[in-house]
Amino acid sequence: MTTPLLLVEGVHAGYIKDVDILQGISVNVHPGELVTIIGPNGAGKSTLAKAIFGLISPHTGTITFDGEPITGLRPDAIVPKGIGYVPQIANVFRSLSVEENLDMGAYVSNTPTQKLKQEMYDRFPKLGERRKQRAGTLSGGERQQLAMAKALMVRPKLLILDEPSAALSPIMVQSVFEQIQEIKRSGTAILLVEQNAKQALQMSDRGYVLESGRDRVEGRGIDLLNDPQVGELYLGVAARH
Repeated sequence: MTTPLLLVEGVHAGYIKDVDILQGISVNVHPGELVTIIGPNGAGKSTLAKAIFGLISPHTGTITFDGEPITGLRPDAIVPKGIGYVPQIANVFRSLSVEENLDMGAYVSNTPTQKLKQEMYDRFPKLGERRKQRAGTLSGGERQQLAMAKALMVRPKLLILDEPSAALSPIMVQSVFEQIQEIKRSGTAILLVEQNAKQALQMSDRGYVLESGRDRVEGRGIDLLNDPQVGELYLGVAARH
């Protein structure tokens, strides 16, 4: 097995002093992998994503990316190192056009933005059609596409996606998952936080089940999907059949 691209070891973190949501969590992502984080509400899934991206600072534990410690760094220092992040909400500038959002996403890139934007229009054709349209007027699925495209403008080695299918129609959920698979095929590693656990695990290399801020179960995506205990507790009883 290759050396992990992302290594989270024994991290405790939270939003209030002395109240840790993450209780010693350890996860890793290898180059090119798609790793899904699942678990009940309040398990710490989104908190983990924020801790990796520097939106909250761990109290203890370490986070290493591409062989370099990034524990406690701010997001503006983490993005140039090769991590993109798409939060669940407020993930685009609604008053700006599609094209202007992509320009904002490339602010730390040394590559001419026109070339990067064309790559995104080729990957997400709907964005190309709406490049002059304000982001706030896009559909929910189109905004999610724009949020992913904006994060990809720096050509990250790792893309963190926090609940990308939330509040989308079934058709758009399928479209977003297909695009996530395409991003993985391009060589970008992905850490996916997702409530749509069954579909996410089906396409994942590996997954982690979080509970009360701890990584309770880890394994191949398909193994977790077929694990009766994981199915009953986190995927619904129907997942066992």
